Amino acid sequence: MRSAVKTDLYEILGVAETASQDEIRKAYRELARKYHPDKTGGDKAAETRLKEINAAYGILKKADKRAEYDKRRQSGGFEGIDFGEDGADFADIFSAMFGGAAGGGQRARTRTRSAARPGNDLEARVRVTLAEVAIGAKKTLRVNRAETCSDCGGSGAAKGTSPVTCPDCGGSGQAGRGNSFFQMSQACARCSGSGQAILKPCGVCAGTGRTPAQRDLNVTIPAGADEGTRLRIAGEGEAGIQGGPRGNFYVRVELEPDLFFKREGQNLVCEVPVTFADAALGAKVSVPTLEGVAKLNLEPGTQSGTKLRMRGLGLPPMGGGARGDEIVTILVEVPRKLTDDQKRLLREFDGNYETGSHTLRDAFRALLKRLRGAD
Repeated sequence: MRSAVKTDLYEILGVAETASQDEIRKAYRELARKYHPDKTGGDKAAETRLKEINAAYGILKKADKRAEYDKRRQSGGFEGIDFGEDGADFADIFSAMFGGAAGGGQRARTRTRSAARPGNDLEARVRVTLAEVAIGAKKTLRVNRAETCSDCGGSGAAKGTSPVTCPDCGGSGQAGRGNSFFQMSQACARCSGSGQAILKPCGVCAGTGRTPAQRDLNVTIPAGADEGTRLRIAGEGEAGIQGGPRGNFYVRVELEPDLFFKREGQNLVCEVPVTFADAALGAKVSVPTLEGVAKLNLEPGTQSGTKLRMRGLGLPPMGGGARGDEIVTILVEVPRKLTDDQKRLLREFDGNYETGSHTLRDAFRALLKRLRGAD
């Protein structure tokens, strides 16, 4: 069983009952720093201690509440209070006693609570192609969600009846507990804090006020959307409870893998293999784009790894603006199989290059020769 709650606020802050407000403030700040979660690493005992410190300071820093506390303290009104095994939180206890609720055995004032609660948010994923990203797309998603019961209109009560004031809490939504000195409040078990009870539940929704339904939602994917883009559609989540607002619907964008392109921001990157002859002699090669196939001019002597830019054939930024570019990387493919005649011709060809035909190779050989000379 939990021991009695320590109720001497001066003892909690480590100050005398004659301490000035400046002394109380200074003591609080030192203790708050000492027991802050950043210093204690989330220690539960320290967390409880910090709650006591905060609650104590919350009363002693205000002259009127401090005076009320001193009056009760001097009359012995806090001696031997035990709050039971469930252990009411210290901060909640003193909030109930000094935060507006009457003490000395009087009940807290009745507060009417609304039963309305917002519906849950929903989220779905939608896959789009790069071609769709370039111009935007419209998708239809089938969604399972809770809708307002058409039979009871969301009240949860059977036709011809209505929710009534909860007989257990009198409509306050709270039930008191405690001893003769004071009572704490907690949510009424019967109405779950709403203040209203349903005597005859709706036969369609069993009193919940909502029924499951399937709906088709039209979703617009804006041009330029990227992987992980999260779109919000207000008011298309689940229906609220007891007239509460609908939740929202969120759509997370996923990109379909593309056969040709990789996305780099607003640019598209594509690798195009060409033959040795096309690279050496120059040629017009076919290149994929999001709009179809385009022709790209290769200059004679194009090297493998050369990057060519096709402006305006990339993707737009989300929200509008100029499109990015398509970056084409040329890959010169060496043939893996040759006939004997082709091999003979290549050997003859390899021995008859003009001077300066292979600048990279010549530079490399020169460096290698210099390295050998150093050895």
